[in-house]
Amino acid sequence: MRINKYYLAAFSAFFIWGFFSLALKPLHNYPSLDILFYRVFFSVIVMVLINVAFRRNVMKQNWNHFKNMTLKKRKSVVVLTLGGGLFLSSNWFVFIYVMNHVSVKTASLAYLICPILTTVFAFFILKEKLSKWHWIAVTISVFSCVLLSFNHFEDIFYSLITAATYALYLVSQRKNSELDKFLILNIQLLFTAIILLPFYPDYSGVIPVEPLFYACLLVIVVFFTIIPLFLNLYALNGINSSAVGIMIYINPIIGFLLAIFYYNEEATSLQLFSYFLILVSIAVFNKKLIFPRKSKGIPSKLEGLK
Repeated sequence: MRINKYYLAAFSAFFIWGFFSLALKPLHNYPSLDILFYRVFFSVIVMVLINVAFRRNVMKQNWNHFKNMTLKKRKSVVVLTLGGGLFLSSNWFVFIYVMNHVSVKTASLAYLICPILTTVFAFFILKEKLSKWHWIAVTISVFSCVLLSFNHFEDIFYSLITAATYALYLVSQRKNSELDKFLILNIQLLFTAIILLPFYPDYSGVIPVEPLFYACLLVIVVFFTIIPLFLNLYALNGINSSAVGIMIYINPIIGFLLAIFYYNEEATSLQLFSYFLILVSIAVFNKKLIFPRKSKGIPSKLEGLK
């Protein structure tokens, strides 16, 4: 019964993220940098309040653990945490821009590509091994991206940039497991906010006065940042990252359905065929998870999603 709660938490997190466009699209008239400013600033405030009000013991334990690390380990944690903050904030900015100024379809495609791209980065950067099935999946995915680039180079370019920034964030955090994940995210966003703050007066637009802006921002911060993050972290306490990782595809699938049936974005036959190939590559990539009985009982792990 307990395991069902963890699966439900993981499913709910990615299901919620799938509807992100409903809160972000109404803000398409606002500059993407402004949306990033306010999302980071408001997220930091909410997360600091959560940590101070409900997680003081966690903060104290993590601080004591950090102080007891070797100097080399402390430097590694600091570099990985702050560097991860830069990758994450870059991903947020690119995603906001793509969602509001390119297409919902393009933004969704990024998160279909992301898990496989993460594994490729891990192979080259972290020297992690890939099975032949992983390489077959990567080849199929690359071929589908080539097809998508025909007459739609801008779309696939933005999808790859969005996917790459998040994949680099995941890879950079692969070894950053010494401290509480929620606390790490809070530190990363606080670091990003400190960097962005000096640029805010010169690069932000007029301070928004429309209630719609703050209503949507509140929904983004609470319902599309804090709540799904909590659900994702809770799920990882009870099931392995492979089981959680495969559910990430719920997010872009919902995004595609919204793009085509709600936002009436067009999709050519070639694009639909390319998306189908990406789904095939996903099935091949997760072969041992989808067909566990045919894998001789050997557990598999979906790389890059933790």
